[in-house]
Amino acid sequence: MTPAALARYVAQQLANLLPDTDIDAVEAEISRHLPNTLDRLHYLIKHVKMWTPGKFDHLHSTQYCTFLYLLSNEIFTQTGERELPTRIFLLNKAMNAIDLFYEIDLPPVFFIGHSAGIVLAKATYGNYLVLYQNSTVGKNHGKAPKIGDGVIVYPNSAIIGDTEIGDHCVLGQGTSVINQIVPSNQFVFNGTGSSPLLKPTPQDQLPLEEYFRV
Repeated sequence: MTPAALARYVAQQLANLLPDTDIDAVEAEISRHLPNTLDRLHYLIKHVKMWTPGKFDHLHSTQYCTFLYLLSNEIFTQTGERELPTRIFLLNKAMNAIDLFYEIDLPPVFFIGHSAGIVLAKATYGNYLVLYQNSTVGKNHGKAPKIGDGVIVYPNSAIIGDTEIGDHCVLGQGTSVINQIVPSNQFVFNGTGSSPLLKPTPQDQLPLEEYFRV
């Protein structure tokens, strides 16, 4: 799909979802921000191991979900405008069941395994982040988590509040970490009480290279 066709495609989707959309104005604005958005997207695709560098498929749901987030974030970052980014955010939420606001600064390289049920707050996200379905990053009493590089968050897991997750950590399925500090290179599981169970992992056994060309 050419950039012009892609801009029209997104504008038509927005008009179908939100009938008050001025499709021609929206198409023109999207076209203006597509070059930077596609540069960011292709940089990300180049690093995701299961994707083919240089190829973006708008019918690949995870790639398209990622594209919509990058487009909304790019427009907001460059213009400060909120209306069109909000519309794109709502389109992404309707299509992919993800709550990923355009003000959130995800790293240059990340991978969404399955988007359904992912909810992300404005937090600090390290590079080479992996997120699976129903994972949550949320604030607690105004405190937001800090997540290091190379963190993998498996399904139904939550990182909440004044939490710091070190580099190269893996949250096992269904794990909740609330107001805790987790050092680097750990597998994290639910423990007893409020403290997670940690199992140190040697560098050569970390699964990050399953996901990324690093």
